[in-house]
Amino acid sequence: MNCGRGYLLGTIVLGVAATANPVASQTRYDLGASDTQIKIGNIMPYSGPASAYALIGKTEAAYFKKVNSEGGINGRRIKFISYDDAYNPSKTVEQARRLVERDRVLLIFQSLGTAPNSAIRNYMNERMVPQLFVASGAHKWNDPKNFPWTMGWQPSYQSEGHIYATYLLEKHPNGKIGILYQNDDYGKDYVKGFKDGLAGRIPIVAELAYETLDPTIASQIVKLQSSGADIFFDVATQKFAAQAIRKAAELGWEPIHLLNNVSESVGTVIKPAGFDNAQGTISTTYFKDPTDPIWKDDPAYKDWLAFMDKYFYAGDRTSAETVYGYLAAQTLVQVLRQCENDLTRGNIMKQAASLKDLALGMLLPGITINTDPTDYAPIKQMQMQRFNGYTWERFGPVIAGEAGGN
Repeated sequence: MNCGRGYLLGTIVLGVAATANPVASQTRYDLGASDTQIKIGNIMPYSGPASAYALIGKTEAAYFKKVNSEGGINGRRIKFISYDDAYNPSKTVEQARRLVERDRVLLIFQSLGTAPNSAIRNYMNERMVPQLFVASGAHKWNDPKNFPWTMGWQPSYQSEGHIYATYLLEKHPNGKIGILYQNDDYGKDYVKGFKDGLAGRIPIVAELAYETLDPTIASQIVKLQSSGADIFFDVATQKFAAQAIRKAAELGWEPIHLLNNVSESVGTVIKPAGFDNAQGTISTTYFKDPTDPIWKDDPAYKDWLAFMDKYFYAGDRTSAETVYGYLAAQTLVQVLRQCENDLTRGNIMKQAASLKDLALGMLLPGITINTDPTDYAPIKQMQMQRFNGYTWERFGPVIAGEAGGN
């Protein structure tokens, strides 16, 4: 897809006009909001090395169609403008400027990737435009003192890395670790949390990086096997995670495989990698796996499935990305509803930082969303899981990892 083209995904409303809402005297708007509309920007890798994550943006667009068909938010219809950056930070900057300066959106929601969002964070804060619920788990998004207009959504990569380290120290303290990571802030954040948690108590015998534009990571997997590592910490986006699983199986290398959460999708990683090849892989989760039969009678799962059938019929029902996008969109809708008739950018951030025990049906039981003005990390808990050859099986308690400083 041409990066200059935009998806006006959320504007395709199913023929239902927004209900007129009486304008109260206290109604306040910033650019991008009016009596009838809320304009939301988004940047996704619809092309390039991380294009598997495009399902997130498409799911969010579908969810906003649902909201619009039901009368909008306080009578206002969402216009969701989503552009492609091909996971290229320089393109992200172009698209952010386009959304803020030309399209005049009220906020940018769920732009994806650590490096792409790092490239626009200063700009968004200088312009005082919300960079809300960033689709990345980098620890840096929880810094309200220095970047009050930027907030993450998912659990911190450093916290997740700490959880894996804690698991290894308890279950495999005599192992030898090999690490594969993406050579950017995303990969380094995971590795930092992991090393902080290990505190040097299990040796790391190999640590290899890859670049996002590399065609393959086969040579790195060969080197990791040759290092003698019997534990594999796999910090890779979906394309490379699938390659790593396939290559390890091809080599007959069977380490304890720890796969970062962002690549745990059955539909977009496990299936192309091979179900048998992924058996025994360990990861983490914080929402319900759509492939797990345990949820078949769960009311929230049935609601998600009904949403997919009606508003995103072509969407992949085996992909974690469709659940992720659904939950993130629900979180934004909650914030906008709390704003009522004060749709200013400052109030959006105030409401985003005032979420208390928000329970969304497709989050795992026991996990809720909480923020305050000094805490911009909405989701802090996860549960470990192991792939059994067919689906993920959760084990152990719901836990929160620890994250250090930047």
